[in-house]
Amino acid sequence: MYKRKIPVDLSCPLRLTLSLIDSKWKSCILDELRYTSMRPSELHKALPEAASRVLDLQLKELVDDGLVTKTIYPELPPRSEYAISPLGMSLIPIIDAMLQWGEDHQEIFEKKYADQQD
Repeated sequence: MYKRKIPVDLSCPLRLTLSLIDSKWKSCILDELRYTSMRPSELHKALPEAASRVLDLQLKELVDDGLVTKTIYPELPPRSEYAISPLGMSLIPIIDAMLQWGEDHQEIFEKKYADQQD
């Protein structure tokens, strides 16, 4: 399992919060799970740009951090679902603020990255 090389600075609330959602896909996963629980394959379809290995690793970290719950159903074949936890839901206002900021400033970045879209 991944172990951080630099420990989280627990004395800084900003760094602590960022340590939970600092990766490229964690906030996207939480955003996808805000309304419904999803199976791993559904999350992979919702975030096709994310490599399966990376998505699986970040889902595991979200579960370990208590932001997401994983339910394994005792069926054959086994089936699992991920759902956002109450702690994860407490981050949704932050994610909403990030979404709004992105919408408010989208044109700046469309100009900046226009040549990379081809």
